Amino acid sequence: MKSVALSPEARTAALQAMGDRELDVLVVGGGVVGAGSALDAATRGLSVGLVEARDFASGTSSRSSKLVHGGLRYLEMLDFRLVAEALAERGLLIQQLAPHLVRPVPFLYPLQHRGWERLYAGAGVALYDTLGFLSGRSRGVPHHRHLTRRGARRVVPSLRKDALVGALQYYDAQVDDARHTMFIARTAAAYGAHVATRARVVGLLKEAGRVVGATVQDLESGEQVDVRAKQVINATGVWTDDTQGLAGERGLFKVRASKGIHLVVPRDRIRGESGLILRTEKSVLFVIPWGRHWIIGTTDTGWDLDKAHPAASAADIDYLLQHVNTVLEQPLTHDDVEGVYAGLRPLLSGESESTSKLSREHAVATPVPGLVVVAGGKYTTYRVMAKDAVDAAVHGLDAKVPASCTAEVPLLGAEGYHALTNATANLARSSGLHPARIEHLLGRYGSLIQEVLDLAAADPTLTEPLAGAPDYLRAEVVYAASHESARHLEDILARRTRISIETFDRGVEATQEAARLVAPVLGWNDEQVEREVDHYRKRVEAERESQRMPDDATADAARLGAPDVVPVSG
Repeated sequence: MKSVALSPEARTAALQAMGDRELDVLVVGGGVVGAGSALDAATRGLSVGLVEARDFASGTSSRSSKLVHGGLRYLEMLDFRLVAEALAERGLLIQQLAPHLVRPVPFLYPLQHRGWERLYAGAGVALYDTLGFLSGRSRGVPHHRHLTRRGARRVVPSLRKDALVGALQYYDAQVDDARHTMFIARTAAAYGAHVATRARVVGLLKEAGRVVGATVQDLESGEQVDVRAKQVINATGVWTDDTQGLAGERGLFKVRASKGIHLVVPRDRIRGESGLILRTEKSVLFVIPWGRHWIIGTTDTGWDLDKAHPAASAADIDYLLQHVNTVLEQPLTHDDVEGVYAGLRPLLSGESESTSKLSREHAVATPVPGLVVVAGGKYTTYRVMAKDAVDAAVHGLDAKVPASCTAEVPLLGAEGYHALTNATANLARSSGLHPARIEHLLGRYGSLIQEVLDLAAADPTLTEPLAGAPDYLRAEVVYAASHESARHLEDILARRTRISIETFDRGVEATQEAARLVAPVLGWNDEQVEREVDHYRKRVEAERESQRMPDDATADAARLGAPDVVPVSG
């Protein structure tokens, strides 16, 4: 499949196309489920529009634990079906759909009791591996193994000797969630979907009690367009209830937001070659390898404040540090924390007992003719959720539509990825870049790496590292705006790259250079460049302030001190 650039011009064309003709399906929400729904519908031959009020993955889908996993803890809840389904999707992503973005990662589970715990936990991990094997998609993920205390501390030397009597090591997978979501949307566009970010649905169009489209406001220009569609899919996650409300009908289920926060610390603060999974009194805690960093999370607390910018409080940060420090020889402190991010999980809740038990399950409903609502679920099973949503939409179309084929549709960048990985040395020679830099690019772009290298070949200054964030090339910043639908500085520093959580200054030093690099692509004048830089810096200041607050209410108030969207000046 030939790639399509999600450029500023493509966005303008997409909004115009959506207003010019009736679509088969309009998807509202650019998170992983919404992007997945657009791809599923487009690959069935339907005409599709996808609109997102902010940026791809700007809500939950960029703020996860960045794991593609079956959910080992769900085995204790005896939810074998959910685990098996998620493990099958994990294998599909690693092997076929997104090998450039999803890769296996090891985890160590420290044992604290002799005898029974090894038998109990070992049986659970063995079942986990078996369910993966029975899915037929376990290839590429090694089996678990038992370790002595000495063996475990060879793998993770930072573990305190008295924190374990032995360990189990098993494998799951990880993903850069924001990039993966963007790649899904970009693949949908390659198959014909019209895709636009910074485009908010402000009303649903209805005729004779049926939803027949939506009024979409371009948040950059302020203009509105009526997009007519035979079916509308609401895939707005924690905003599901708000979007359902536009239909003027009572929803069939409600979505409750649960806040999870994560810390990012430098890799040298914890010596180890494997991630960790630790039990807490409430759930589990992960320590996840992330390039030159570790991600530590997560919490699980109810949240009924601002959904766009959930805030991490000092209490949240202390909670994570306290729990991870119970097993570390050298305790982590607040000074070790490079980045903090908070996200909201969309959990299903309802008035009936059966609905309240859904939790991490997903549900699809048609509360009004012409409107399909999909909610709940977990990141790993996004493709199944998208398939179910489009199946429901197809049911409302008066046409014969093929079944979902996304299990056989690799994302852009997947085809040829392994061959290019084998040719890393050749790419390094031809581009003049270090092999380590090529590996970095392959892990972010897959076989689309040549598009980035072509930018650098046309302007050799783009092969230089970005000031303040040397892990990234200047070319990657330009490419984010020219090909990956980044509209603002925040999109680039927080989601196309992860500079906002991978540097101690949260990306502030990189703002000026990054803004100047994308100004010609996005048509910014000097005034807009300064507005973008100022907006991003205020965002960082507000987040830092919120993380000093003692509780959710004060943290939320502090975070709201920074403005949200920065429209392009006319």
